[in-house]
Amino acid sequence: MPFAATKPAIAFHEGTGIFRSPAQRKLVLSLLLVVVTLALYNPVSRNGFVNFDDDRYVTDNPQVRAGLRWTTISWAFTSLDQANWHPLTWLSHALDCQLFQLNPAGHHYTSVLLHATNALLLFLILQWFTGYTARSMMVAALFAVHPFNVESVAWVAERKNVLCMFFFLLAVAAYGWYVRKPTVARYLSVAFLFVMALMSKPMAITLPAVLLLLDYWPLGRLVERREPSPVAAESNAAAACGQSDCGFAEAANSRSWRALCIEKIPLLALSAASAIITMMAQRAGGAVRSSAAHDPWLRLENAIVCYVLYIKKAFWPSHLAALYPYPHSLPAWQAAACALFLVASTGCVLKYRQHRYLVAGWFWYLGTMLPMIGLIQVGNQAMADRYAYLPMIGLFTMVVWAAADCASSRHLSANYLATAGLAVLLALCAVTHIQLAYWDDDLILWQHALAVTRNNYVAENNFAYALIKQGRSDEAIAHFRAASALEPGDATSQLNLGIYAQQHGDLEQAAARYANVLRLATDAQLRASAYANLGSVYFALHDYALARQNFDAAIKLKRVFPVALLDMGLIAQKNARNTDDWNRAAGYFAQSVAVNPSDVGFLLLANALHHAGHPGDADLAYQQALRLSNDIAHTQQAAAQLAAQ
Repeated sequence: MPFAATKPAIAFHEGTGIFRSPAQRKLVLSLLLVVVTLALYNPVSRNGFVNFDDDRYVTDNPQVRAGLRWTTISWAFTSLDQANWHPLTWLSHALDCQLFQLNPAGHHYTSVLLHATNALLLFLILQWFTGYTARSMMVAALFAVHPFNVESVAWVAERKNVLCMFFFLLAVAAYGWYVRKPTVARYLSVAFLFVMALMSKPMAITLPAVLLLLDYWPLGRLVERREPSPVAAESNAAAACGQSDCGFAEAANSRSWRALCIEKIPLLALSAASAIITMMAQRAGGAVRSSAAHDPWLRLENAIVCYVLYIKKAFWPSHLAALYPYPHSLPAWQAAACALFLVASTGCVLKYRQHRYLVAGWFWYLGTMLPMIGLIQVGNQAMADRYAYLPMIGLFTMVVWAAADCASSRHLSANYLATAGLAVLLALCAVTHIQLAYWDDDLILWQHALAVTRNNYVAENNFAYALIKQGRSDEAIAHFRAASALEPGDATSQLNLGIYAQQHGDLEQAAARYANVLRLATDAQLRASAYANLGSVYFALHDYALARQNFDAAIKLKRVFPVALLDMGLIAQKNARNTDDWNRAAGYFAQSVAVNPSDVGFLLLANALHHAGHPGDADLAYQQALRLSNDIAHTQQAAAQLAAQ
C-alpha cells in the first residue's frame, strides 16, 4: 500500500496539550527518557565482570588498573593491544579504575550513563533536525530499551561502543550547528568530535556517509531541480499547525551532490586514516581471519544472511547470545532468499523515495553496518548484537516515520498509535530485563549462549572457565573437549587441555598441547600463555635452558606472568655465582611480587637481596613476607622446596 504524502502526522500527537510550550514538552520527555533508561538498566550495577575480554580490558590489564597516569596515557595512545587503536576507550577504563578500583558496579554504571546520554542526544538531534517531537521520542525510546543494545551496555569490555556513539552523536549535532551557519570553526568542531569517536571505536568511520544521508533527509541540503526542500515543506506545514520548532525550516545552503561530497573530503580522509590504522592493529593482533579460515564466498554469503538476521532480531529479539558461531557453510537457498529480500527492500525504498526518510533510514542501516558485516572477517563471530548499536537507528527511524504517515493517511486516532507504541516499548523492556539477567555472571551468560546457539566452541570454552572458577574442574574438562572437537584448530581449547593435563601430572601431553597452541595461535596473549606454561613444564622437568627460553619468549610478548617471573628468578638463583647473578634473580622476584604479592615470593626476594649484598632491602622484603604469611615456618619450607627443585 502506498504511503500518504509526507505531512504533519496526527497519529503521534505533536500538540502541546498539557505543556505550556514546546521547550517544556522536550524537557519533560527528555527527563522521562533518561529516567526510564536508568531504571531499566539499574540491575547491571549488581553484575560482576565476565570472562569475555573484561580481563584483557580491565581486571588483568596493569596499565588500565594503574588509573590515569602519564604512563597510562602514553600507553593508551601508542598501544595496538586487543587488535585496536582506541585510546579514549583505554582512558575511560583507566578513569573507572581510578574512581572505583575493581568494583564492577562503578564500571557498569558508567556504561549505563553513557547509554542514557546517547538516547537523550538521539532524541534531541532528531527533534531538532525534523521538528517532530513524538516521532523523535519514539525512535530514541526504541534505541534506549531495545534488547539488542544490552550487550553494548552490560558488557564492561564493550565500553568502546557506547563511548563511540556518544562522540558520534555529538559530531552529528555539531554538523547541524555547522549547517545552520557554515564556518571553518564549526566544521572543525565536527572534525574534532569525529576524531574523538574514532579514538573510541573505529565503527565511526561511516560518519561522512551518514552526514550525506542527513543532507538528503531531514536537513534538505540536496535540492533537485530547485524543488522546495522536503524538510522545509514538512517543517513549515508543521509550524503552521503549531507542531514544529525545527531549526532547519530554511535550506539556505542547499547544494548539489558533488558539492556535498567535496565538503566531506576532509572527514573521508580521517575515515581512511582510521581504517588503515585499524587494519594494521587487527593484523598485528591476529584478529583478521585469513581466506583459508573463511573463504571469500562464505564471507559474502554470511554477510548477506546476517543483514537479514539483524532485521529479524530487531523486530523479534529472541535467542540473543554473547557470541554467534561462524558457520562452516550456509545453504545456497538461504543466501539467495536473503539477497532477494535485500534487493526487493531496496527497490521498494527507491520506488517510494518521495518519502525521503525511507531512503535515509534504509541506507543508514546498510551503510553503517557495512564495516562490521564480516566481508573482512575480524574475530570468530558470525554476527554480534553490539554491531547493531548504530545501524538500528536507521531502521527505527524508517518504521516510526512510516507508521506515523500511514496512520495519518488513514485518519487513525493519535491515542490508537500511541497505545500501540507504548505496548511495543513495554514488551521490549520486558525482554531487555530478562536479557540483562544473563550478563549477571560467567556461568549464566555462557549457559544461555549454549542454550540458544549450536556448535558454539567459544561458549563451550568460556562456560568451562566459569565452571573452573567455581571449583568444578572435572565438569569443565568435558566442555574443553567439546570445544576442541567442534573446532580442532582452536588454540584456546588446546591451551585449556594443556593446563588440565599439566595440573594432573601429564607433562608430556601438556607440552604437546602448548606446542599446538604456538602452531595455531596468532593472538599475542594466547602465545604468551603457551610459552609461559611450556616454560613451567620444562622447569618441572629440570630442563632449565628450555624453560628459560620459553619464559623469555613470553616476556618478549609483553605479557606479565607471575609464575614465569618467579621461575626465572629460581633459575637465576640456581646458577648464581656472583653478586650480579643474585641481583638478576632479585629483579625477577621483585617483578613477580609486584604483579602478584605472595609470602613465598617476598621470602625468595629477601634471600636473593641478602646474597646480593642489600641487607636493608632484604629485611623490608622479609617483613612483607611476615605480614602476608599465616605461618612463616610453612612459608620458609615452601620457599626452600621451590629453590631445591
